[in-house]
Amino acid sequence: VLDSQYGMYVWPCAVVLAQYLWAHRRSLPGKRVLEIGAGVSLPGVVAAKCGAQVILSDSEELPQCLQRCRSSCLMNRLPHVPVLGLTWGRLSPELLSLAPIDIILGSDVFFDPKDFEDILTTVYFLLEKNPQAQFWTTYQVRSADWSIEALLYKWNLKSIHIPLHSFGADKEHLASSSLPGRHTIEMMIISLAQSEGT
Repeated sequence: VLDSQYGMYVWPCAVVLAQYLWAHRRSLPGKRVLEIGAGVSLPGVVAAKCGAQVILSDSEELPQCLQRCRSSCLMNRLPHVPVLGLTWGRLSPELLSLAPIDIILGSDVFFDPKDFEDILTTVYFLLEKNPQAQFWTTYQVRSADWSIEALLYKWNLKSIHIPLHSFGADKEHLASSSLPGRHTIEMMIISLAQSEGT
């Protein structure tokens, strides 16, 4: 039985998103990156190792996950990477005072449908503050009934599907995992939809 705090594991989606970051490592130096729902922080750690200015975050209600972020940084010789408690859907002083960002990372944050709107509310807030930023996210296809399309439309967001083969992440061994269940992974980049007339 998995720990109820999902952020204590390296999920296959994190490996795929880390592969995307590695494939785009030459564009990362100096980029300002925020990982949401970071857990063990594999994508954020890879971004930091590639020269990005990274902030890791997880729910302020999950202190074990925040500690896991800190531990991952220490194990990877990144003691100065900030770790923030940011809870999806909640406007907090930490969220309001975030410095400008270029990239938001989220691996397997679309895990539980009850959280989808809170996630996209937070992403929308961040993209409104940083209109040129993008949300790079990987997710595991768990049900054909789960979709964020209506929520993307509601929040004036658009998505682009990124084929895994385009960055060498379509190899079966890449996201192999001892965790139960099948692992069909997808990736998309979410950004603000352009308003008419702009």
